[in-house]
Parts: sequence; structure tokens; C-alpha cells
Amino acid sequence: MNLTTRSMIRIAVASFLTIFGLTSAFAVQAGEALDQNEAQARETWRATMHQLSVPGEGCFHASYPSTQWEAVECAPAPGYRSALPLPAENRLETVGNGSDFVVEAPSGHLFSTVQGSFPTVTGVKSEKSVGVAAFGDGGILGTNEYTLQVNTNFFHSAACGSFSNCIAWQQYVMSTNTPVSLTSDSLTDDTEVFIEYWLIDYGSSSSAACPSGFLNAGADAEGPGVDCVQNSAATKIASGQIPITDLASLTLSGSATSGGTDKGTVTFDGEAFSASVSDSFTDIASGWSEAEFNVLGNAGGSRADFNTPVSLTVKVAVTDGSTTAPTCLPPSDIAGTTGETNNLSPGSCTATGGSAPFIQFTESN
Repeated sequence: MNLTTRSMIRIAVASFLTIFGLTSAFAVQAGEALDQNEAQARETWRATMHQLSVPGEGCFHASYPSTQWEAVECAPAPGYRSALPLPAENRLETVGNGSDFVVEAPSGHLFSTVQGSFPTVTGVKSEKSVGVAAFGDGGILGTNEYTLQVNTNFFHSAACGSFSNCIAWQQYVMSTNTPVSLTSDSLTDDTEVFIEYWLIDYGSSSSAACPSGFLNAGADAEGPGVDCVQNSAATKIASGQIPITDLASLTLSGSATSGGTDKGTVTFDGEAFSASVSDSFTDIASGWSEAEFNVLGNAGGSRADFNTPVSLTVKVAVTDGSTTAPTCLPPSDIAGTTGETNNLSPGSCTATGGSAPFIQFTESN
């Protein structure tokens, strides 16, 4: 083989390797672009589902990429009960029981949708719901037993009628397990989304009757009336408890529409689940100016205990008809309305305005 032939072979091989290498590089880049585009498309889809109204009261489901809510069979209203916050010492030590960062709407505005998520989850390996003595060690206890909650502020609404001491309250809840009824110790062993709605201190005596659609939870602890509460029917998200290690994949929102329906919505990967009930039960849309979102114990004043160390970034996005930045209300004796807690401590909070206003804060142990 002469020198010229050898040179031609070397050039041909080099050219082949160069073309092959470039083709592979282009394929990798194209694949990465497709992955990024797909991830962005799914993120947009999830945001859309939290904003879309459902056809009415009931239970609904949608799968990516469809934005059409489809009615599904409801699970019965669960026998779940959250706890009201109690006065306590050292409330800034952990999140919950009246101590949490709360988002407040700009003056003159009310929330129609509040959406909570965890953009950054660091170190989460396990979680266990444990009893808290101040709440009688109640709740649904055990590993991967927890709730995501979007909670409204307390306020006197038209649903209270003429009872001036009465206040309305609403919770949008994703629970990883619920009692099948108030009279049974059996658990569903399902992760569900539903709405718990309250009229607190309703009536003028402890013998007052609750309005239609509510159950009587007994005499109010401080006022002359009774506490009236009920859960909407539930929409099943998954069989069993969604592991706490999937926390970053979960988003919960609550929406309220005056004269229409209120809905709790969960997105989990490429699936969306929603449960809705008439706003007239609480008239919550008429005064929803503050909201709390977090991961907490599963009912009854329980506490979600995470492994150590854990750090969460919590994002609470709001729709209030403005582009003004909302306000971060710091943890205090009046910040947050649920009695459930976790074992994390609040860090710092920032508020951002624009087309999609939100607050964001950290919590860690």
C-alpha cells in the first residue's frame, strides 16, 4: 500500500469518526431539549389544572396532556377531623398550631386560588405522624401518615347568619389515610383529596342545631354556640400512602368561587385530582384574605416528624386579581389556622409580585 492510499484511508476514518461523534452529540442535545420541553409542558399543564374550574360539585380526574376534567366516582366523605390551634408556649419552635408563615392578599383583594408546592426538598428520607399531648395524642399515626393543607383565615361570613360570634373556616386537604367514617376505627388506606368546612361557635347555646349539610361537633370551647363541621366527598389519588419521598412531586391548591363551587386539587406527576363542594356552605369566597400551606401531621393535632436533617422550600402562589406582591405574615400566635404541626422550624420568607404572585419560605430541622 503506497503513501497516498494510506493517507486517503486515514482521512476517511477520521471523517467517519468526526461525523459519528457530531451526530451523537447532536442526538444527545436533541434528547435533552426534548426532555426539557416535555418537563416544561407538564409543568404548564399542572398549573393549568389548578386554575381550571370543574363542572360542578363532586369528584374529578384528568391525565396529561388532557385539560378536560372527567367526573369519577367519589369516595364517601371521610371521617377525618383537623384540630383547631391551641394557645401554647414557644410556638415559634415548630411549624403549625398557629405558628406558620401565612400569605396575605393586598388590601382590597381576596384570594380565588391558592396553590402550594415544594420547589426544593432536601434530605427527606422518612416521616412519621406522632401524637401530641396537648391534643390528646390524637390523629392518624404512623409512617407516611401526613397531610398537605391549604387553610383559609377565620372570618365572620354570611353563612353564620345572625350569630355574631360565629366564624367560617375552610381546609383543603390531601391526606394519606382517613377513617372510613366518624364511627369506625377502620382506615381507607388510600391517599385522598377533600375539603373540610367549618362554622365555629354557631348558634346561641350549646344545644344549637347546625345548618343542613353540617355535623354537630359539640359545644364550642370558648363561645356560647357549637362547632359545625363536615367533609366533602373525597377523590382517591392513590391506593396506600404516597411516600413522603415523593413530596416534591405533589402540589395542592384550594379555590373558592362566590355563588359557585370550592375545589381542592392535587397534581401528582401527570395526574390531576379534584374534589368540590358548594361555596354556600361557608361563603368562604367572600372573605378569603389569608392562607396557610404546609405538610403536617395527619389529623387530630398530630405532628409530622421528619428525619434529620431536612430542609424544605415552600412556595405559596396566589390568584387575587392583582399583580401586587402579597405579604408574608410571620409566625406568631395568630399566623396559621390549623392545629396540626411538623417538626421543622421556619426560616426566612420573601414575597414576589407579577403575573403569578407568590411567597416562598424555608423550614428545616
